[in-house]
Amino acid sequence: MADLPSTPLLDTVDTPADLRKLKPADLRQLADELRAETISAVGTTGGHLGSGLGVVELTTAIHYVFDTPRDRLIWDVGHQCYPHKILTGRRARIRTLRQGGGLSGFTKRSESEYDPFGAAHSSTSISAALGFAIANKLNDRPGMAIAVIGDGAMSAGMAYEAMNNAEAAGNRLVVILNDNDMSIAPPVGGLSAYLARTVSSSNYLGLRNFAKRAIRRISKRAANAAEKAEEFARGMATGGTLFEELGFYYVGPIDGHNLDHLIPVLENVRDSEHGPILVHVVTKKGKGYAPAEESDDKYHGVQKFDVITGTQDKAPPGPPSYQNVFGETLAKLAETDPRIVAITAAMPGGTGVDKFAQAHPARAFDVGIAEQHAVTFAAGLAAQGMRPFCAIYSTFLQRAYDQVVHDVAIQNLPVRFAIDRAGLVGADGATHAGSFDVTYLAALPNFVVMAPADEAELVHMTYTAAEHDSGPIALRYPRGNGVGIDLPEVPQRLAIGKGRIVREGKTVAILSLGTRLGEALKAADALEARGLSTTVADLRFAKPLDEALIRKLLTSHEVAVTVEEGAVGGLGAHVLTMASDQGLLDGGLKLRTMRLPDVFQDQDKPDKQYDEAGLNAEHIVDTVLKALRYNEAAAVDARA
Repeated sequence: MADLPSTPLLDTVDTPADLRKLKPADLRQLADELRAETISAVGTTGGHLGSGLGVVELTTAIHYVFDTPRDRLIWDVGHQCYPHKILTGRRARIRTLRQGGGLSGFTKRSESEYDPFGAAHSSTSISAALGFAIANKLNDRPGMAIAVIGDGAMSAGMAYEAMNNAEAAGNRLVVILNDNDMSIAPPVGGLSAYLARTVSSSNYLGLRNFAKRAIRRISKRAANAAEKAEEFARGMATGGTLFEELGFYYVGPIDGHNLDHLIPVLENVRDSEHGPILVHVVTKKGKGYAPAEESDDKYHGVQKFDVITGTQDKAPPGPPSYQNVFGETLAKLAETDPRIVAITAAMPGGTGVDKFAQAHPARAFDVGIAEQHAVTFAAGLAAQGMRPFCAIYSTFLQRAYDQVVHDVAIQNLPVRFAIDRAGLVGADGATHAGSFDVTYLAALPNFVVMAPADEAELVHMTYTAAEHDSGPIALRYPRGNGVGIDLPEVPQRLAIGKGRIVREGKTVAILSLGTRLGEALKAADALEARGLSTTVADLRFAKPLDEALIRKLLTSHEVAVTVEEGAVGGLGAHVLTMASDQGLLDGGLKLRTMRLPDVFQDQDKPDKQYDEAGLNAEHIVDTVLKALRYNEAAAVDARA
């Protein structure tokens, strides 16, 4: 491990109560040490770097000014919370970030009283903070709620829905807009800071409200006109007209790295009798670490890296990632099919849509963090004869389920869903695991749901989806690299609802969906070594099922096991339902289902997660042997 940074002042701070004992003049040094500690920790563990570095001063200022944890601090998404964790009693464990048994990479209620609301998906903070603020107000309890939301998260409609209902919270609610990318209105040195301090001061707010009351006594029409004129004038100067119209008192923009500006403004906001208030803070991702400042996209999420050089650890060369195979295949198909378009919700690189966009920029659409809009937008495209591919992480597609049902499935529109990050995802943990997509999609009439066993199958399924015009179709594939087989030169159009036999046997049938096929084949080897002849089928489709193939396997083997990397209600449930409906269970068939456990699994390395989930080859073997009540000693004697 690299030498730890020198942090004499930070060493005296374990909780925000310690921080608040410091003099304002000490905060600059503390922030510098906090930034150094964050860089050192993430260099050791990997994780989200740029976002956290951008809010070091803001984190320091919030905990210094507000009475956390009584005042509830809610970080949107939560990936910028590492400095917050260091200041809230978790510094001793900060180098366990995103590791098995370690700290979560996001905020987590069970981890600390300073994490009042867990988050890893975007745009939830204002709604949650409003809930805390109103609860305190209704129960006459002290305490404010502070939501810190990034400008990227403001592309989601949920943020505006919350703001539209926030007026009832009054001065209990503060929203801090962390503007680190689109720079709604850049701060202009001392003048900007002076304006922000002035319009947030108690004198200004008091005079403003006195003037409103006085004018209302003269004329309601004059009052309304004066109020609109004042808000418009201030909005023109500061960029806050939109927020004023939503019922917030707008303050800003403020340089989010200047503590001399931040502290007095936040103190004014804390002490204000008026509200709710939105504070517009402008920051820079990666602030204070040159490699991250120069390339904030590459340092948003990082592997372990050398703090001195910024060089990240790289995995050895291997098979292409599933996301790149998808993106490159789709781009190639689009060369001869002008109807193909690609849509993603703020994840072009993570879904492979960036590959498509490089080749076909006019047909690639990044709609921001707006999954609901992405799905209905795709539905409109499909209704007008296009072939839209909606590429969204499994866990994020959950946010648009009503649109999937109402706008796509009921109308039977041929929207293609490319579902990345299916299955367990390692260090991102439960919030990003793609556990439920088979369950929530295969339950819908009209849907086709398929899962490739490897990268070659992904090529075929992408082509199959492109050619499928009779209704919605989804293909799900995992995070990470393929298994290392050659990609087909010419993709094949798969027959909808038809699986394949990969290995034939007589006693045991393993019915696999997705990339657990490799483990199923390993299990078959181990079972054959015990004298148990084993068939392995790659079903390819969770819906529609290959009923003819499944019926043949269930009626010709002593035990059958379904294997999938998804939650209960997926492939196994559909096979059980089919077997029950067709009376296939009446003859003594031993049918078992293997799936993810009914828990939210914490972060760890993927292989350990799947071992914990009981979905590796040894678990398949154990399931078969228990179903057969297999006596290994007797089997050895019989073979002898």
